[in-house]
Amino acid sequence: MKPLQEWPAAERAGIVGVLTDIDDTLTTNHAVTPDVIAALGALRAAGLHVIPVTGRPVGWSEPFALQWPVDAIVAENGAVALVNEGGRLKKIYIQDEATRRANFARMQQVAQRVVREVPGATISQDSPGRETDIAIDHSEFAHLPQDAIARVVALMRQEGMNATVSSIHVNGWYGGHNKLAGARWIVRELLGRDLDAELQHWAYVGDSTNDVLMFEHFPHSVGVANIRRFVDQLAFKPRYVTAGERGAGFAEVARAILSPGHSRAGGNPGL
Repeated sequence: MKPLQEWPAAERAGIVGVLTDIDDTLTTNHAVTPDVIAALGALRAAGLHVIPVTGRPVGWSEPFALQWPVDAIVAENGAVALVNEGGRLKKIYIQDEATRRANFARMQQVAQRVVREVPGATISQDSPGRETDIAIDHSEFAHLPQDAIARVVALMRQEGMNATVSSIHVNGWYGGHNKLAGARWIVRELLGRDLDAELQHWAYVGDSTNDVLMFEHFPHSVGVANIRRFVDQLAFKPRYVTAGERGAGFAEVARAILSPGHSRAGGNPGL
């Protein structure tokens, strides 16, 4: 991981969109601070696309999709997107209704098994807003040791689920989607663009082990400084790391992209 200031200006000048995690990337102590809102607004005002991609539930994400200056929020690890259309939210799903209904019933059974079999495991407090996944709290309002977290992941995978660990939750779901698939999907659905064909023009910002796939895939990947606590668990590390932690780190990324000399038109003819 290189310091953010080593990100070449010529590469930063070509960025047309920023994809970002939310918890402990945009948030600091569970809140989005004014400098982060200003950073999101500055990116949008400069004409960049801004799309948070999170493991948080769709219900939790709804007010932020209305309030934040973003194109959309992709929630539940790529399963559902929220788009603000003139003050009204449009909800788009990656799975059809019948599939979601069947998966939801199976997931509740898995959640109860996890709570029964893993001492200290509790369902996340934001679970009432979840539609396509389940979450076990390990660091938000509860604390699970690393061996218990590993046990939760193992149980979910034993039940045929995908499972990832964020900075606060263990998330599990059925389906082939993930943060990367969700990013590809919303960029295509919302913007009519092929993300893979334009990877050199997008940046991803994250903070945890559930961002590994994004760190692997995006040539312009950035970890906020608190990523260092997970560094030994990262199969793929971000290319750059900020000096600041959490929201301050994200604001640092926005300043780097928008620094003097940044010109999307110059770096990306036709984008």
